[in-house]
Amino acid sequence: MFDTLSDRLAATFKNLRGKGRLSEADIDATAREIRIALLEADVALPVVRAFIANVKERARGVEVSQALNPAQQVVKIVNEELVGILGGETRRLRFAKTAPTVIMLAGLQGAGKTTLAGKLGLWLKGQGHSPLLVACDLQRPNAVNQLSVVADRAGVAVYAPEPGNGVGDPVQVAKDSIEYARTKQFDIVIVDTAGRLGIDQELMQQAADIRDAVSPDEILFVVDAMIGQDAVNTAEAFRDGVGFDGVVLSKLDGDARGGAALSIAHVTGKQIMFASNGEKLEDFDAFHPDRMASRILDMGDLLTLIEQAEKTFSQEEAAKMASKLASSKGKDFTLDDFLAQMEQVRKMGSISKLLGMLPGMGQIKDQINNIDERDVDRTAAIIKSMTPKERAEPTIINGSRRARIAKGSGVEVSAVKNLVERFFEARKMMSKMAQGGGMPGMPGMPGMGGGPGRQKKQVKQAKGKRKSGNPMKRKAEEQAAAARREQAAQGGALGLPAPEDKNFELPDEFKKFMG
Repeated sequence: MFDTLSDRLAATFKNLRGKGRLSEADIDATAREIRIALLEADVALPVVRAFIANVKERARGVEVSQALNPAQQVVKIVNEELVGILGGETRRLRFAKTAPTVIMLAGLQGAGKTTLAGKLGLWLKGQGHSPLLVACDLQRPNAVNQLSVVADRAGVAVYAPEPGNGVGDPVQVAKDSIEYARTKQFDIVIVDTAGRLGIDQELMQQAADIRDAVSPDEILFVVDAMIGQDAVNTAEAFRDGVGFDGVVLSKLDGDARGGAALSIAHVTGKQIMFASNGEKLEDFDAFHPDRMASRILDMGDLLTLIEQAEKTFSQEEAAKMASKLASSKGKDFTLDDFLAQMEQVRKMGSISKLLGMLPGMGQIKDQINNIDERDVDRTAAIIKSMTPKERAEPTIINGSRRARIAKGSGVEVSAVKNLVERFFEARKMMSKMAQGGGMPGMPGMPGMGGGPGRQKKQVKQAKGKRKSGNPMKRKAEEQAAAARREQAAQGGALGLPAPEDKNFELPDEFKKFMG
């Protein structure tokens, strides 16, 4: 959604590089480019004016004039101002002192309230809560049935005493659901209300009646991020007519301009709390203004990536894989292990989305978008077409075995050959890193190990080194060499325990990255 805005801002900042000082003309030109970029992204005009005024004021100030790198300082200012218009700090849900906590969803028809109720229920369930979805949209055809299906897929309970399709009183259903939740020990009630194609008095009155009947702890306004400036107008009408505490953006994965997302928090004074960025129930998370600003400026979103990895990867499995890679040349790491790791990564979401969270990936955006997700399925099919012995010992895969595997997985023989060769190369590199050898091929980087050329040179020097003619000095040198060998056997260049050490544990700094 923010691709166009990201590209325009990146081009603007590129023009500032290499300048020791920023003149008044540079600041004005940069502000003009940023203004055009925001307007093209459909950001509300009052928001653009306030944003540009703040950026220009700070860019002319002391923080840029005394900066060692003015261009980077301007990027920092824009990043902080983006965080500001997106709402500042992350807004968390407020829970009631005595259960159940009541969350009411409001918004126009087609904004995605019913699906979002299931996503929110699944997210809260993952947080250790016991949510109940309540079907109060009794007008839209099959709305009750849709909520029941979504709740079943999310694995959460649903309260739907009325069939809907114009039958039933939504205010009474909402009121009865609170007592039902208390009886059945549900600690959160999510009320799905009806919408309209546009703002009208009947819609506002019904939403206000449900609000008065259940006294919700949170009223969340669900807005379609793809409808542009009309989202801001609708949000203002709901704020004045019914009132709401926070905003939920749906369809954030669309290709429309993202101006509504950048405008709504600033215009309404209510923060964005959640964002839905896909069709799956798992494609939903809390909205973090600082992380969204980082994505827009192509700085990546490593915190979200780490959180997704922590949800997907087992700590025990990660430690097990690390010990296998730390074994002799990583030979204990088999194609079965490779397949298991690949399936774990796949559970985190699409490969293109994961790569998009890394800093600087906007520069190869086209290549990332052209990634064929089915390549992972093809690789899995090739590995599953192998016998258990072939997966454990890929070296035995000869020409006839490759032909059989290719036929079983529906690929060319060359694809099987390439997969096995890539596996050996990847295993060798990961094993070298796990044993403390550093990143292969980077001899100039301190602490990153030596490349092949450097290793050969060191071996040659060691070979030509002569022993001392003094017996006592020679004995001392031999003892020192033996001590070094023993230390190397017990640890690595990074002080890791020996592979056979059963009590091996990764340092805390690495555990969060390994899941």
